[in-house]
Amino acid sequence: MQNLPESMTVVAISEPGGPDVLKAERRPIPDLGPGEILIRVVAAGVNRPDVLQRKGAYPPPKGASDLPGLEVSGEVVACGEGSTRHQVGAQVTALAPGGGYAEYCKVPEGHALPIPQGLSMVEAAALPETFFTVWTNVFDRVGLKSGERFLVHGGTSGIGTTAIQLARAFGAEVFTTVGSDDKAEAVKKLGADHVINYREAAFEKVILEITEGAGVDVILDMVGGDYVERNWKAAAVEGRICQIATLNGIAENVNFSRLMVKRLTHTGSTLRPRSDAFKTAIADSLSEKVWPLIESGKIGPVMDSTFPLGEAAEAHRRMESSGHIGKIVLSVND
Repeated sequence: MQNLPESMTVVAISEPGGPDVLKAERRPIPDLGPGEILIRVVAAGVNRPDVLQRKGAYPPPKGASDLPGLEVSGEVVACGEGSTRHQVGAQVTALAPGGGYAEYCKVPEGHALPIPQGLSMVEAAALPETFFTVWTNVFDRVGLKSGERFLVHGGTSGIGTTAIQLARAFGAEVFTTVGSDDKAEAVKKLGADHVINYREAAFEKVILEITEGAGVDVILDMVGGDYVERNWKAAAVEGRICQIATLNGIAENVNFSRLMVKRLTHTGSTLRPRSDAFKTAIADSLSEKVWPLIESGKIGPVMDSTFPLGEAAEAHRRMESSGHIGKIVLSVND
């Protein structure tokens, strides 16, 4: 164990509200439990769940830190009892149950992975939340296969840029939606085969035209609202839709006949409340099947912007503007 300070700087949510409720304060260094590691945070990713938590709409699970921040990169500085996966001094990136907006963050050891060769700490901090989410939902939950057609909404979001690259790398034909010409060019460079500007055309109609009525096999959606039925229209017979958020609200008065006629599967999940063992299994799959692709340069995080920890409010404003392309990251320690 390294010599550690007694306290650290964190960014906390002073009360539910807008970005300005994110306030810097001092807190004690986290105590480690069995199987946990303490990371001296170099960078922390910013994600939509952080914004929802700031607004009071996404409380942390029982036992998790009340601080926002679901992914970090940095150096292991202490190991809890029975922790053997990572040694003190190891450089890792990790999925956190919370607490990432801080100089030190504790995580279960199985949720941390080595920094992929060739990536900076800032880039590595942009990996866990989106790669864990996309892998477990797109490949494990709805089983995207090589040769299938795949649609992800919000192609320039962290989830979107990750999903496009992974789906393409594993042999799918990729469709995505974006809101501007600049974003369309960005996702084409990532390997999207078909890009639809949702401000100019109804994505479900364009997809059915491109596929000659066949539709897409798998859809990853974080929009919800009226996209539920529109996704069903765009889906192929026996298609699978996975819901991971509802940014446009809850769908009401849905006509289930299309779901029945097409024999669709519409499922969904949230990652944060799942068990440590479940997340460790995802990490092991990523280590085996995805980390080699990152280290070879075939796929990687798409970086939008970096803000100092003390400017977390500005990072949240950037995310809520929806102008970002890729990941927003906080720089915590040099």
